[in-house]
Amino acid sequence: MYGPEQDTPRFSLDFSPLVDRLIDLALEEDLGAGDVTTLALVPPEQKGSARIRAKQPLTVAGLAVAARVFHRLEPRLTFFPQVADGDQVEAGADLAVLKGPVAAILTGERTALNFLMRLSGIATFTRRMVSAVAGFPVAVVDTRKTMPGWRVLDKYAVRLGGGRNHRFGLYDGVLIKNNHLQAVGSITAAVRRARAQVHHLLKIEVEVATLAELEEALAAGADLILLDNMDDAALAEAVRLTAGRALLEASGSMTLERLPRVAAAGVNLISMGALTHSAPAVDIHLRLL
Repeated sequence: MYGPEQDTPRFSLDFSPLVDRLIDLALEEDLGAGDVTTLALVPPEQKGSARIRAKQPLTVAGLAVAARVFHRLEPRLTFFPQVADGDQVEAGADLAVLKGPVAAILTGERTALNFLMRLSGIATFTRRMVSAVAGFPVAVVDTRKTMPGWRVLDKYAVRLGGGRNHRFGLYDGVLIKNNHLQAVGSITAAVRRARAQVHHLLKIEVEVATLAELEEALAAGADLILLDNMDDAALAEAVRLTAGRALLEASGSMTLERLPRVAAAGVNLISMGALTHSAPAVDIHLRLL
């Protein structure tokens, strides 16, 4: 889960019931009692084809989800990807060609494009951030600041953009944050209590805001330490004090311009909630042929 040395499969998407529920909810939201425009204008037997095309440079993410949307509406519709998830394409590139009942193409268009535009937007934004630290031994990771219900997809898109995933939920890693420390009383007590309660395979990470808190977390035996909103000089000093005894994650106030300086400080990880909560959707359209 953590660390630049731990790679994760980047180009696979498990269609769990969660993803299908998300697609079904999206279709239900858009369709309601039915697509009245298409029902009025397009006979169900009419066949045709369409093309999905990028209108700007982007990193592709979500083709399989888009295909799933159309297949949920019409299993006979065929979806032919022209590129693969993770590919970087230029404006004007064909992403997929569809063939089958025109009514299903028109009814599924907006829902499929919504998935593609958001996920490709996250992948494209992540690619920019990762490119800013190319050459440094650091990983850019996401957070739990994802669209509710979309986490598996949002984090999939981050991987396609070259980023790494932080924990998926509250269940797969201990992260002792400032409010936990307020409730418990001290870093030392919190780490000790966590060690006594969780199994030995779970890593323990502690959020700190000062170098004094960093030294307490190191003495307590934290596996990872999140350096929260430290300036560049403090990050460099934290790396010096830690001397490899724990992995260091820099977080807070991260921008494209600042990333190279943070990476140069020597941290292991840079976490950015913006990868999923602020990535702009990209421009993709569908046209009948």
